Amino acid sequence: MVRGVGLSLRGLGRAFPGGVRALEGVHFAVEPGEFVALLGPSGCGKSTLLRLVAGLDRPTAGELAWSEPPGDGALAYVFQDPHLLPWRSVLRNVALPLELRGVARREREATARAALAEVDLADWAGAYPTELSGGMRMRASLARALVTRPRLLLLDEPFAALDELTRLRLDERLRALWREQRPTVLFVTHSISEAVFLAERALVLSPRPARVVADVAVDLPPERDRRIRVTPAFGEHAARLFDLLEEHGA
Repeated sequence: MVRGVGLSLRGLGRAFPGGVRALEGVHFAVEPGEFVALLGPSGCGKSTLLRLVAGLDRPTAGELAWSEPPGDGALAYVFQDPHLLPWRSVLRNVALPLELRGVARREREATARAALAEVDLADWAGAYPTELSGGMRMRASLARALVTRPRLLLLDEPFAALDELTRLRLDERLRALWREQRPTVLFVTHSISEAVFLAERALVLSPRPARVVADVAVDLPPERDRRIRVTPAFGEHAARLFDLLEEHGA
């Protein structure tokens, strides 16, 4: 059953004081439960776009519409920095969204333990962020985002600062979790191979002010592991996205 919520952006724009235009005329729709990657040059407005979708900022033009009201706790945001609270254990960091919603302690801790198990951190529930590696902190951040079972998951280059092997492992885990839970996902990345591995579609954005210049279906098998990255089909998708980014000035 698809749990995600659909959304539609119609002529979305964002201009800042001083005349800086981050987005202009952004049009696209995302189906419930779809995984969409956003690619584009640095500074083109990808993060601004996520902030508008999250409701952390307001557009200066256009509109954003939902397929249905998302509901309380339906949206989760994962940043490039894990933003874990150093004075709280991993378990209490992951349980924080439930605590803020008033969930009873026993229930929120049980739910947080289950979320940690989903990212293979069950044995680190009592540890503190300083005791974790960078990859483990990102897994904890992902568990915190998933603990409310969001219908829309926004990820802003969450694995960019990690070593290649850790990044590959987290890509695989995220893809598996998406297939199990089926939230709608918008994933910002600069990595073409990451976009091809994770997503069902990749949107290519132009330099600032960003607009969608290409909408590419990623026609690969639903079951994906690291071996798919060396297949001809994977290489063809990656090459097409590379050409589109180069064509549009990335």
